[in-house]
Amino acid sequence: MRSLYISYFSEFYKSRKTLAFWAAIILPILICGLIAFGFYSSSDRVLKSNYPGLILWAQYSGAALNVMGMLILPFYVMFMAFSVNNIEHKNDTWKTLFSQPLNKFSIYAAKYLYALTLLFICLFLFATLTFASGHLLQLLVPKYTFNDYNPLLILVKFYSKLFLASLGILSLQFILSLIWSDFLKPMGIGFVGTIAGIITANVGWKHAYLIPYSDPTLALRVTRAKGAKIEDFPIFTQEIWVSVIFAIALFIIGYFILSKRNIK
Repeated sequence: MRSLYISYFSEFYKSRKTLAFWAAIILPILICGLIAFGFYSSSDRVLKSNYPGLILWAQYSGAALNVMGMLILPFYVMFMAFSVNNIEHKNDTWKTLFSQPLNKFSIYAAKYLYALTLLFICLFLFATLTFASGHLLQLLVPKYTFNDYNPLLILVKFYSKLFLASLGILSLQFILSLIWSDFLKPMGIGFVGTIAGIITANVGWKHAYLIPYSDPTLALRVTRAKGAKIEDFPIFTQEIWVSVIFAIALFIIGYFILSKRNIK
């Protein structure tokens, strides 16, 4: 446990100035800020629709969720997974890393946990800033109906689903970035996988959930029992279970790849 703790905080100190770290903070601020500005500057047009609180929150939060789930999130996960391992590739420090009195599993698990932390921070900020900026808009434009509905439970559920749906992509890209030190191979495979995932999810292919890159898009679809409240939709749907299973299996495979690798 001590080895894991040391390795984890070592990852933080090595990565705290990288683009992957700051993107986890800047992306939510930038995107939520732009959406809030759009709703503020176009308030006259939005008010003409006379949306009730639930629908207004759906329109507002959906702007960030759809962009995140379909496009930005998969690409951020790809870049972040590459960045975490590229520190060692770029500085040629794998041998130095494994010469320390720390076991290989702790080093590997710490890198993976750090990547999970960055993903969590990014999505947590998206949910928090969406909620906070909606209420700020209510103060700036009193005619809005944000106060008529509390979207907190829905936001928590949707962003929890996005987090879990991204684990399969993260684990796969993490392995690819361990195998290859260059940027193009893992990012190229991830790009093709993301495009394929978006297409298969949107055309309704029944086996799309088996492609990890399609799971974030599928996770945004609300399925609930007839007559149930909208916030009663389940988190652990088919694509979420597949993503979690992929993540666990690939995490184990990644460790064996790294442990058998000849570090020069």
